[in-house]
Amino acid sequence: MTSHEGVNEMDMITIKDVAAAAGVSVSTASRVIAGNPATSPEARVKVQAAVDRLDYRPNTQAQSLRSTRTNTIGLLVSDVRNPFFADLAHSAGQAALDAGYVTLLGNANERTDQQDSYLNTLIQRRVDGIVMTPHGDGSGAVADIVRRRMPAVFVDRTIEGLDVPSVTTDSTRGILQAVQHLVGLGHERIGYISGPLSTSTGRERWRSFAAARTACGLPEDAQMVASGDYQAASGVAAMEQLLSLPVPPTAVVAADSLMAVGAISCTRERQLHMGRDISLIAFDDIELFTLLNPSLTVISNNVNEMGRLAIALLLDIIDGRDPESVVLPSELIIRSSTSRPATAGTASLNQEHAK
Repeated sequence: MTSHEGVNEMDMITIKDVAAAAGVSVSTASRVIAGNPATSPEARVKVQAAVDRLDYRPNTQAQSLRSTRTNTIGLLVSDVRNPFFADLAHSAGQAALDAGYVTLLGNANERTDQQDSYLNTLIQRRVDGIVMTPHGDGSGAVADIVRRRMPAVFVDRTIEGLDVPSVTTDSTRGILQAVQHLVGLGHERIGYISGPLSTSTGRERWRSFAAARTACGLPEDAQMVASGDYQAASGVAAMEQLLSLPVPPTAVVAADSLMAVGAISCTRERQLHMGRDISLIAFDDIELFTLLNPSLTVISNNVNEMGRLAIALLLDIIDGRDPESVVLPSELIIRSSTSRPATAGTASLNQEHAK
């Protein structure tokens, strides 16, 4: 074999060959060769041995392309005041840091215009990718990111028609368990505080509740559904609407944690006792809910796993792979805010407090 032929053969050795020889993933081999500190000593030894054995020479053009990376990730959440999204940002940020990336956090405040402003800024900052909980795409800014082929992952929410890997929760099981639990306690009038139907979670959780209501033999009653916007003030207004009905619900399911906080505030304003005068279940489990008296029954989704997986999917995309979306389960956690309906007429009790 001539020297020229040998060079050509060596030029054919790729990072995939090194990864296979070392018994590690391509992303791990890439990070070791790039000198990224987010690698284990064992991986560094294996990769270096494979590099030496194969006489691997990194392609200078590929190195140049890699050097344009900023090792920053944009993380855009719907509302940083929402404890669920605060926990999500924490878990995603830690996972990114463990992989050698820092996150730039943006707060869309449940507004499309604010979401667009942050997206434009993240593009200008040349982040390596974006993890976001989209609040719709009225202006097309999210679709523009997809057209740019910028690495992106949706977490918690999605946008119909956009082919973006996502990490979401299947609300069907948890909401069915919640309604079955309430019906088993004897509740026949169960109210629902819905999130905005402009969001994927708002639509999915509403469909899950409607299906659970039918499965449990409860009648459809439009009066028993109040709409919110995933913020606390809307939870107050929605609970007030439900409790002001001539025959109000004896139990309520709130579609997210902040609206549940608003609903709790309303019951306290009316001097109603959760778990005695009114039962309440919230979607999302946050630490605050375990500290309440009584503690809140919740439909739990694993927010820490969601954040970790969202970063893992994004890093796969950055490294040139095509990951599949992940759907996590939801599960009812029963605490003290649910009990049998009050024997005294709840309607007359509520009307008395409303005077």
